[in-house]
Amino acid sequence: MRQVAIIGIGQTKIDEHWNKSIRDLAVEAVRAALKDAGRESADGLFAGNMMSGILDLQNNLAPLVADFAGLKGIESVKVDAACGSGGAALRAGLMAVASGELESALVLGVEKMTDRHPHEVTAALATAADADFEVEMGVSFVGLNALLMRRYMHEYGWKHADFAPFAINAHANAVHNPFARLHHKITVEDFENSAMIATPINLLDASPIGDGAAALYIVPAEALRGGTRILVAGSAAATDTIAVHDRADALFLSAAYKSAQAAYQQAGVGPQDIDVFELHDAFTIMSALSLEACGFAERGQGIRLGLEGDILPGGRIPVTTRGGLKARGHPVGATGVYQIVEVVQQLRGECGSTQVPEARIGMAQNIGGSGATIVTHILKREP
Repeated sequence: MRQVAIIGIGQTKIDEHWNKSIRDLAVEAVRAALKDAGRESADGLFAGNMMSGILDLQNNLAPLVADFAGLKGIESVKVDAACGSGGAALRAGLMAVASGELESALVLGVEKMTDRHPHEVTAALATAADADFEVEMGVSFVGLNALLMRRYMHEYGWKHADFAPFAINAHANAVHNPFARLHHKITVEDFENSAMIATPINLLDASPIGDGAAALYIVPAEALRGGTRILVAGSAAATDTIAVHDRADALFLSAAYKSAQAAYQQAGVGPQDIDVFELHDAFTIMSALSLEACGFAERGQGIRLGLEGDILPGGRIPVTTRGGLKARGHPVGATGVYQIVEVVQQLRGECGSTQVPEARIGMAQNIGGSGATIVTHILKREP
C-alpha cells in the first residue's frame, strides 16, 4: 500500500446558511480544496454525509456534487457512518489512493441541518441509535449522553462543574477561527448557570448543529517532490454495539481504544508523541471518555486534564484547538473532515493565536452514534 499525503484543504463557515443548499455548500468546499491543492480535477470523490436523504430529500449526493463542481464523470460515492461519516469518507478515499486504484481523490464532508424544524433534526439524528431498543423507547442522543455523564460522576466522584474546562477551552479557541459558528468566550459561571437540557447535561455541555462542508485533496506521497508533506501516517476504524446498554462497560469507548491502538501502531507512535488531538466533543462527557480510551489519561481521570490546563494550545495534549464540535459547530456528516482540515492547519502552522508550538504529529477521532463507529487518523508533517 502506498503512503498518502493531503495537499489541499477547504471549508465553509458553519452557520445557518438559509441562502445555500447542500449542493452549494459542498461545491464551495470542494472548489476551495482544489484551489489549495493547485489541481483542477480528481479521480474520485468520497462524500461523507448522514442525513441528506432525510432532511434534504436528496440521495445520490456524491454524483450531484461532482456534477455541479465541474467533475462530471469521475467516480463518486456517498459514505454514511452517522456522525462518523466524515472520518469514514477519508478512510474510503485513503484505501482507493493507497491501493493504486486512484491517483487522486477528493474527500468531502457535508451536512445541511438548519432548514428543518428541530424536532425533525432530532428524529433524524436518532436514526444512528438502536431503532428497536433505544429510539422506540423515546431516548435521544442528549439523553444517552446524560446517562453516561451521570454514571461517570457517580463512579469517579466528579462534579458537573468539573467538566467546564472542556467547553471553556473550545469557546476560547473558536474566537480565533473564522469558520467557527460560535465566536464568544464563556466562563465557569456561564457554564454552571446554563439552561438544563437533560440532567446533568446543560446547553454548554452540548455542541450546536449547523450547516457546513469541508474537503480534502489526497494523492500518493511518492508523487510529491521536496517541500513539506502532510502524510496520513495512521488510519483505523472500529465498532462497538449500537445500543449503549449492550456494552460490557458503558464508560469505556472500546471502539476508540481499538481504532487508536491500530492507528498508533501504523504510525509508529504512542499517546506521548501526539502534539494535537481533535477529539469528538459532541458532549463534554465524550471529551473525557475519548481522552481515557486513547491513552492520554487513566480511567476516570480524563477530567483532570481539563482542570489542570493540559488541553490548552500550550498544554500537554491540546484539544479542540479551532473550537471543536462544541464551538466550531457540529454539522454531523461533515465533522470528521473539519477535524482533519484543522489538524492539517496545525501541522502547516496556520492557526495563529491557537497554534500549537512546533506541532508535527496530529490526531483526529470521529465518532458515530454513541461510540458505535469510531474512526481515528494520525497525520505527520515531514520534514
